[in-house]
Amino acid sequence: MNKRLVLVAGNIGAGKTSLTERLGARLGWQTAFESVTDNPYLPDFYADMRAWSFHLQIFFLGHRAQQYLDMAELPRSVILDRSIYEDAYIFARALYQLGNLDERDYLAYRRLFELVVSKLPAPDLLIYLNAPASVLIERIQRRGRAMESSITEEYLSLLESFYDDWIQVFDVCPVLTIRTDDLDFVNKSHHLDIVVQRIQDKLAGREVVVFPDD
Repeated sequence: MNKRLVLVAGNIGAGKTSLTERLGARLGWQTAFESVTDNPYLPDFYADMRAWSFHLQIFFLGHRAQQYLDMAELPRSVILDRSIYEDAYIFARALYQLGNLDERDYLAYRRLFELVVSKLPAPDLLIYLNAPASVLIERIQRRGRAMESSITEEYLSLLESFYDDWIQVFDVCPVLTIRTDDLDFVNKSHHLDIVVQRIQDKLAGREVVVFPDD
C-alpha cells in the first residue's frame, strides 16, 4: 500500500487513542498522539479557562501543525490521534460559545488557523468515531482521569452538535464514520478486523462493508 496519512477524530471518550494504537500495531503504521503531559498551559487553563483559553488553543495549533508536518514527511504510513481541524471547529468554537474565549481572540485564532491549515498537505482519510453522549460519559467516568472529572453530558452533547455541523461540510478528504457505542475493537478482534477492512476499502475507493450485529 502507498504511503497514507490518516486522521482519527471524535468526541471525548469515543475511542480515538485505543483505535489509533491498535491500527498502528495491526497495519505497521507510525502513530502520533495528542500532547497532554508536556502542555505547559493545561494547569493554568483548568484553573482559569477564560484567562488561558487563547494561549491553550495557540499551543495546540502550533503543536499539531508541527506534528502533522513531521508525520507527513515520513516514508511510512501514519495515523494521528485527533485532527488539527477539531481544534478550531469543535473546541475553540465551544470555548467561544461558553464565554471562555472572547470574540476578538476567537476571530484572531480562526484567521491564524485558516492560514496554517491552508499550507498543510491533505490527509488521505479522516476516521470519525461517533457515539452518544450518554455512552461517552460512562466511558470517561470509568477511566477516571482527574482532568476529565468536570466533564458533563451536556458539554459532550454540545461538542457532538459541533461535530455534526463539521462533518457535514468537511471536504478536505474522504470521511469514514464509525459508530463505536456497539463496537468493541479493544476486546473483540473480529471487530477490529471489520474496522481495518472498512479503512482499506475506503482508501481503495471501494464500497465499505456494513458492520454485523456482533
